[in-house]
Amino acid sequence: MAGAKIIGICGGSGSGKTTIVRKISEVVSDFVFIPQDNYYKSAEYISNSNITAFNFDHPDAFDNELLVAQLGALRRGEAIEMPTYDFVHHRRTAETVRVEPRKLVIFEGIMVFANREVRELLDLKIFVDTPDDIRFIRRLGRDIKERGRTVDSVIEQYLTVVRPGHYEFIEPTKRYADIIIPEGGANERALTVLLSFINSVIAAV
Repeated sequence: MAGAKIIGICGGSGSGKTTIVRKISEVVSDFVFIPQDNYYKSAEYISNSNITAFNFDHPDAFDNELLVAQLGALRRGEAIEMPTYDFVHHRRTAETVRVEPRKLVIFEGIMVFANREVRELLDLKIFVDTPDDIRFIRRLGRDIKERGRTVDSVIEQYLTVVRPGHYEFIEPTKRYADIIIPEGGANERALTVLLSFINSVIAAV
C-alpha cells in the first residue's frame, strides 16, 4: 500500500489522550493505534517501595531506536511486530502484536514530541492540555486499579519524578504542536474539527 500518515497525540499523564483516540475510533476505522507506553524499557527491579528508582517520565525511558524504526516502517506501508509491556512488573513481555499497515497511524504518549527523529515522522502533532489536578486524579485512579500501586507510591512518584518531568520534558514540547486541545476528550468542538481533518487525510492518502 501507499505510505501512511502519522498523527502524534501528546500530553501529560492523565490528560485525556486515550479518550481522544477512543473518540476517533468511533467514527474512523481505517487506522492503527500505537501507544508509546508499549516502548518503555524494562525495569524489573521496580516495586511500590522503590518506584522512583527508574524514571518513567524521562525521554530516555523509551526505546526510541525501535520506535523510529517501527513508525518508519508503518509510514512506508510495512507491517511491524509491536512490543507489549507489563506495567505491574515493569518489563517488556515476550509477546508482540503484529500491526498491519493502514492509511492512518495514531501514535499516542507523554513523550511523543520529545525525540527529534520521532517528531520528524509525524504529519500532524496534537497536544492535549489539561490542568495538573485533573491529570493527577486520573493517574491516581488508574495506577491503583490497573497497575497494583499503593496511594503512597503514586503520590511519591508524582511529586518526585512525574510532575518535574512534565514541566521539564513534556510541557516544553507544546511548542511543536500543530493543534492544542484544552481539556482533552471533553472538548467536543475541538474533536469535531479534528475528526473532520482526519477524514480528509484518509480520503487523500
